Amino acid sequence: MDRYDITIIGGGPTGLFAAFYAGLRGMKTKIIDALPQLGGQLIALYPEKYIYDVAGFPKVLAKDLAQNLIDQALQYNPTVHLGAKITDMRILENQLEDEGKPSQYFELDTEDGSTHQSYSILLTIGIGAFAPRKLKLEDAERFEGKGVEYFVKDKTKFGNKRLLIVGGGDSAVDWGLHLHDVAQSITLIHRRDRFRAHEDSVKKLFDSPVDIKIPYEVKAIEGNDHVEKVAIFNNQSKDREEIPVDYILLNLGFIANIGKIKEWGLNIVKGDIEVTSKMETNVTGIYAAGDIVTYPGKLKLIATGFGEAATAVNNAKTHIDPSAKAFPGHSSDMEAPPGSK
Repeated sequence: MDRYDITIIGGGPTGLFAAFYAGLRGMKTKIIDALPQLGGQLIALYPEKYIYDVAGFPKVLAKDLAQNLIDQALQYNPTVHLGAKITDMRILENQLEDEGKPSQYFELDTEDGSTHQSYSILLTIGIGAFAPRKLKLEDAERFEGKGVEYFVKDKTKFGNKRLLIVGGGDSAVDWGLHLHDVAQSITLIHRRDRFRAHEDSVKKLFDSPVDIKIPYEVKAIEGNDHVEKVAIFNNQSKDREEIPVDYILLNLGFIANIGKIKEWGLNIVKGDIEVTSKMETNVTGIYAAGDIVTYPGKLKLIATGFGEAATAVNNAKTHIDPSAKAFPGHSSDMEAPPGSK
């Protein structure tokens, strides 16, 4: 069985940048992801959304950023194993005559029956396996796929349609901003009188053509084979009104679960994995980076995850090869990756 220097669990932006850096350091690398494609939340949740806080891009579509990261990561030909959830992890003694390699290695099992061996592990699983929070209305489930949506895979489906967005976080606000030029009309309702989103985005939303109703909630959804209208109500005044809609986009957040990883003996604080400044967990040889980690001052941003990925990989390099330096040198002084232009 092939034994890798580093196995990256999670193929989102942080994991992809980590794979690139591992290749840069000459590490034999594998990526494992439960999703059927690389890209993580960028592809699975909001491929058509613009991202504004990635260095070097005034704005970039999530799907384009994902493709750039994939192209960058695959330059060094890491092994990629998709559609596979981790089911078990074992720490075993190294019986191979690998001079300078750690005395222990990890063995991972996945749901598809595969087994994977690695001298180090980097967890870049974001929020873990996620499922959307659903509206607590019987009709909501009946209309799923018939006008009730949780994700935007293709914004053109809302072209010239009447859209209701429900939610008060970044996703709801951002989709209001990104779709008002596509949809015929947008109404956005939130059950509270304040939004939980970036201040600048909220300001832009109130300056946009989006019809904002707060504090409002959904009372009922009506239609035959597809959503036709929605009853909403003000949860303070109890005033009720009906609005004709073609689609309802529910942005109510997600329920996340890190699955079997919580049984690995890692220090977990409020659902996040505790790490040091080297991105080390309390288990030697296991590192973590991105939205799944916590430490004093942690910010859950893509930009932060990129730096954490580089830190984790370079420190994993010294774990595998104690003679190596954690500082990789400047990439501009290195040889170009094989096949790069």
